[in-house]
Amino acid sequence: MDTQLLEFTRRALTAGVSRSEIAGALQHAGWGAPEIDAALHAYAEIEFPVPVPRARRYLSARDVFVYLVLFAALYTAAYNVGALAFHLIDHAFPDRVSAARIGSGAMLAAIRWNISAIVVALPLFLLLFRRMNRSLAADPTERESRPRLWLTYLTLFVTALWLGGDLMVLVYKALGGELGARFLLKIATVAVIAGGIFSYFLWDVRQDRAS
Repeated sequence: MDTQLLEFTRRALTAGVSRSEIAGALQHAGWGAPEIDAALHAYAEIEFPVPVPRARRYLSARDVFVYLVLFAALYTAAYNVGALAFHLIDHAFPDRVSAARIGSGAMLAAIRWNISAIVVALPLFLLLFRRMNRSLAADPTERESRPRLWLTYLTLFVTALWLGGDLMVLVYKALGGELGARFLLKIATVAVIAGGIFSYFLWDVRQDRAS
């Protein structure tokens, strides 16, 4: 947060200026609503002669490690679930050219690897995800931790790119008249996985703002 903005907010509150007047002055000066809200939120709304800084939650190195493992497990599980679904679709709707190029042995090896990755990554993600939700319920200030916010927005960015690419490929194939059942099932797989992750974390960001 901008130190100049924080200092102005502190001085204004010390002088007895109301929060609505401070917000109006900052907005008139060109500050954005998120910046204004963050500056006002930095000081607790309690009766005291001087503004009282609100406690901020900073994660330990251990917590950062847990969040990194959580999101890495999520990416690994999502990728391998999608890859496994693609292999099953290829098996149900075989393409002679692709089958001849890849070979049944290579496909079986890829399927075994996908299943192995899912068996390890998915339970790990669910375990850490449950722990994270319990931690957030016990201490809502943890929602303000920067590592968590950065990883959340990174996930939104990656899944948005994934969905955008999925849509572009769909339009490209449609213009070429190549919309077969095999292709549509793969497009739907990507849309369900990426769309589900994007929708959840978008909801989670809104929960952060509400909190």
